[in-house]
Amino acid sequence: MKKIAFIGLGVMGYPMAGHLAKAGFDVCVYNRTIEKAQKWVKEFGGGFAETPQLAAKDCDIAFSCVGNDDDVRGVVLGEKGILAGLPTGAILVDHTTASAELARELSLSAKQQDKHFIDAPVSGGQAGAENGVLTVMCGGEPSIFEKVKPVMDAYARFSQLMGEVGSGQLAKMVNQICFVNTVQGLAEGLNFAQKAGLDTTKLIETISKGAAGSWQMDNRGTTMCDREFDFGFAVDWVRKDLGMAFDEAEKIGADLTVTKQLDGYYQEVQKMGGNRWDTSSLIARFKK
Repeated sequence: MKKIAFIGLGVMGYPMAGHLAKAGFDVCVYNRTIEKAQKWVKEFGGGFAETPQLAAKDCDIAFSCVGNDDDVRGVVLGEKGILAGLPTGAILVDHTTASAELARELSLSAKQQDKHFIDAPVSGGQAGAENGVLTVMCGGEPSIFEKVKPVMDAYARFSQLMGEVGSGQLAKMVNQICFVNTVQGLAEGLNFAQKAGLDTTKLIETISKGAAGSWQMDNRGTTMCDREFDFGFAVDWVRKDLGMAFDEAEKIGADLTVTKQLDGYYQEVQKMGGNRWDTSSLIARFKK
């Protein structure tokens, strides 16, 4: 039985750590709010620690899933951080959607301590985490990926090594670029359908079977029509992700003209009070 640490029990980390416990791993968790960690232990067993360093002590693998680059640095580095607790040869897997630059920085820090690092952002949202069907995009050494993949299988339906460290984060940026463009197309199409007086239930049932079909249509089409946005991936989070993609695009000379326009639309949604609305709230910009 592998000993596992899981750092960060948010809407994603909480169920992901739970799947590891259900799979039979010995899991020790850490969360900034200790009550959340205590709740997790009561539900899934295992143990909790008061610092990331103590959670990672004697572990084979430590997983982290927090908010942004600064949050990751806060739980990984320093005398109370994950790397300070992990033994030599152990592996840190960061599931946070963060920058490729941070991934390279953490990989170097781990290597200097004879430890290993994999950047591994996920796609699938809260529902994917709860149902154990996430997609994981990884960057790192092939031999290290092969060691962590069977463990990640507890909550992932698919995981892929995309290349060297940082490649997982770059792949996640592509994922975010593609899905926000899909959401905007869906928002415009459904708004058109409502204005035209079409039965949107029948419409979604029909066109989802053809070339217009997508995960967004299957999972968000109906709620978009009903203007329900109190679930899923928040607008604040996607704007954070897109900001990293824009920074990377500037470095590599990639054109994200349309995506930048969509980021402006999400800014409009924020001004409407939709910071925590689901990303499908792009349709809220249109009057019913």
